[in-house]
Amino acid sequence: MTIKIRILFLVFVLGSFHAFTQIKHGLRDQNGRHSIPRGFVVNTNDHAGEVFFDSDDYARMVRMGANTQVIRLELGKLSKFPGGKLEPNYLKKLDTLVMLGRHSGIKTVFKMTVYGVDKFVWEEFWQNKENEYETYIDAWKVIWDRYAKDSAVLGYDVVNEPRKLTMEISYKDLTNKYLIPLYQKIIDESQKINADKLILFQSIFMNKGEKIDNNQYSEITAPINRKNIVFAPHIYQNDIDFIERNMNRFDKESDMLNAPILIGEWGFPTFATTDTLLTGKLGQLKYRELYIRTAEVFDKMGVGSIKAWFLGNRTMQNFLPGGPSTWSIFSDKTDAGTVERKYITDVISRPFPQTIAGDIQSFLFNHAIRTLNLNIKSDNSKGASTLFIGANRHYPDGFSILIDDSIVMYHNPLKKVRLETYKAPKDFNPSDFIWDEYTQKLTILKWPKDKSNLNIKIVPGIRNFN
Repeated sequence: MTIKIRILFLVFVLGSFHAFTQIKHGLRDQNGRHSIPRGFVVNTNDHAGEVFFDSDDYARMVRMGANTQVIRLELGKLSKFPGGKLEPNYLKKLDTLVMLGRHSGIKTVFKMTVYGVDKFVWEEFWQNKENEYETYIDAWKVIWDRYAKDSAVLGYDVVNEPRKLTMEISYKDLTNKYLIPLYQKIIDESQKINADKLILFQSIFMNKGEKIDNNQYSEITAPINRKNIVFAPHIYQNDIDFIERNMNRFDKESDMLNAPILIGEWGFPTFATTDTLLTGKLGQLKYRELYIRTAEVFDKMGVGSIKAWFLGNRTMQNFLPGGPSTWSIFSDKTDAGTVERKYITDVISRPFPQTIAGDIQSFLFNHAIRTLNLNIKSDNSKGASTLFIGANRHYPDGFSILIDDSIVMYHNPLKKVRLETYKAPKDFNPSDFIWDEYTQKLTILKWPKDKSNLNIKIVPGIRNFN
């Protein structure tokens, strides 16, 4: 049965972090549980050729906190654009990636890129003189038909980083006259096939050197007026002072669009020299601070986020001042890597509430004191809840679970036993809390108080409740 996704819209004031201030961004699963998507862009190729993944790669994703993957589609292998054709083996490869995700508890979003055709001219595409829209939508129909009934597929990011380039038109007019009508046409066609899937959409990627508040993505100022839509902007911000300002703008756009935010890509690329430097403008400490500040804004807003890319360092590009750089999170020279750039991956893989039976009111991981603060309103009728803890990287000294002032449980890494209880009321059932060392997840089968506001903390150390 196709999962029906219901979008959550609640009240949130950016920058505040008070108990029971509800967040508006996030998704609802088929049971009505509140979920925060987090994961990686998964490429089917890189500049050196095809990329392949196996079950170990997906186990690694899970242990880094992923519950969502965004598979980057190649238009040239799905369409009749010049130089392109539908390739059956490519579809089988996509099936494998979806299957690997499904078996690992990872949902899939597909994102269309214009790679793989002889040429793709945005200026000609917008004019649609050769029925380019129909050809583009036909490529999507291959995917929509194939995964319409697959509950592991959440939805589709329909146009990746659309461009203006040399068109004599303002970004606002391009958006209103061309982009939004195209989105509406794509959504209408998609929902004829799979109405319950989400449609993710982006704004125009501005020309090189053109920015507003150091943000290279133009503003959307008119609504799309469709259901089951998600605003999926990218943020590659390298100036800490602009992170919250950029996200504030996205937040206002999401209100106007009546669509929650899922950050479709994020994380400023790292340079080859960054792997060898601790300090300086391109040093690892600078990157760690940049990523932490970005993560804090994401957490306070309650937005999901997808990091580019889950790849090794087989290739680098010279597209920024400073030398060769990459978005890959691994540094070994393979397609799917294992050597983490830990100065960014420890931030990417921070603790967070993956799925909550009830409503997530607020959450924030404090990197300085390694503490996850989580406020929820519980609803046990919706099933189990899952928190990603990442104890292997954040709590090698063990962790304690604090719920209000009444419950203290802890995990001792020196013992191969289940969670131990230090403090709890008489009616508390410790077997409702299950720690999985392999997936680095904490599952809560039932909250100790139902239909209640709960303050939950994950803190470092054993019996740490001071």
